[in-house]
Amino acid sequence: MRKYRHCGAGALAPALAALLLTACTVGPNYKRPAAPAPPAFKEQPPPDFKEAGGWKPAQPGDDMLKGKWWEIYKDPALNALEEQVSLSNQNLAQAEATYREARAAVRISRAALSPTVFSAPAITESRTAAVKANTTYSLPVDVTWAPDLWGSIRRGVTAAAANAQVSAANLENARLLYQSELAQDYFELHGLDGDAALLQRTLQSYEEYLTLTQNRKAGGIASDLDVAQAEAQLYATRTQLQDLGVQRAELEHAIAVLIGKPPAELTIASLVLKSPPPPVPVAVPSVLLERRPDIAAGERQMAAANEQIGISQAAFYPTLSLNGTLGLQDSRITTWFSWPARLFSIGPSMAETIFDAGRRRAAVAQSEAAFDATIAAYRQTVLTAFQQVEDNLAALRVLAEESVTADQSVVSAERALTVSTAQYKAGTTSYLTVIEAQATALAAERTAVDLLTRRLTASVLLVQALGGGWDTSQLPTPQDVASKGK
Repeated sequence: MRKYRHCGAGALAPALAALLLTACTVGPNYKRPAAPAPPAFKEQPPPDFKEAGGWKPAQPGDDMLKGKWWEIYKDPALNALEEQVSLSNQNLAQAEATYREARAAVRISRAALSPTVFSAPAITESRTAAVKANTTYSLPVDVTWAPDLWGSIRRGVTAAAANAQVSAANLENARLLYQSELAQDYFELHGLDGDAALLQRTLQSYEEYLTLTQNRKAGGIASDLDVAQAEAQLYATRTQLQDLGVQRAELEHAIAVLIGKPPAELTIASLVLKSPPPPVPVAVPSVLLERRPDIAAGERQMAAANEQIGISQAAFYPTLSLNGTLGLQDSRITTWFSWPARLFSIGPSMAETIFDAGRRRAAVAQSEAAFDATIAAYRQTVLTAFQQVEDNLAALRVLAEESVTADQSVVSAERALTVSTAQYKAGTTSYLTVIEAQATALAAERTAVDLLTRRLTASVLLVQALGGGWDTSQLPTPQDVASKGK
């Protein structure tokens, strides 16, 4: 079998070298689009926090929430539960696997910058009627390489790296969401404990009132109506207490799933909340752009979309491919390493699309529209972030003011109950007046308990809106996402 050798590299080398040296990156350079950021938030800190001197508008250089933000609540049980979210939450495990998948995609894209080497060893036997069988042993090594003349491959690598950063930011955003969800569930659960403790005390009081009406009936002072009303009030309150068990169980089960455990493996001891939410430093709005992982993800999505524009524009330019073969081929393996058995071939090829009915222009327009869409999504995310901070600042301010009013309502309701009880014992009013005073007092006290729970959950939502303890310095770099390590 005739050996073939092709070597035109000597003549092509100068032209190829000149072409490679003029390789460039076509398409727009990425510049982060601006997002509207007011100089200050509209809402001010709650009045009681101002007086405490703990809550203040923080400047970029001030101490910010860092890392384990939940420790500001100084609750060891909450701390222990929060630590388990990152370790065992299965949704986080899924997000982490997605991030590793995106990192692998970066290495796949980067591999296109290097030549591809492959081999296809073969044994070929040919036979004709007049010639005896002829066996050929070949061991070729083929090399192909498409130089990145217009930067489309490099832009693909950059886009893949940006997408990996998006996955990393999404992972941190999910982590923050699950951590804040756990804290909210935790405070709501113990808020129910506060309601239960209040209802339990109320039941003891109602039992005393029932005894009072029964004694007055036995003495001929009161009717059976008073006893029936006292019993109805007692049983209705006991029903409320029992109903809290359903809500508490559901919250406990939800917390168990958040920390990656079956509900049967978690029991949270009862605890009555007493302390108001701790101060949270609130920076100027522009700092928020660097502290929320969802905003970081949106910014990286814009970067990836920008690279796609360049990739689409590179399709207008010709592509160059270099192909080469080096190997051994002979009818006997024993003579493989002799000079005649060697084969060598190299040859460049260039391709250019002459007509595509506007397909490439449409692809560029599509990429530009997709980039504009990511800009709008990014700015909407920023606006939503500002809204969430304002919402929870407002909630904390209003709830703090409402708590003061609720405490005053409790004092007045208790005084009304004391007066109505005395009047009932004196026989100057009916037991219905006592029941109304009891209902008013219980409602006022439950409102005060529930307001504390709402203030604590609002503070958690504010921490979440501020990005928790995260900032963009924790986002992995393009070099980090392209590495093989974790």
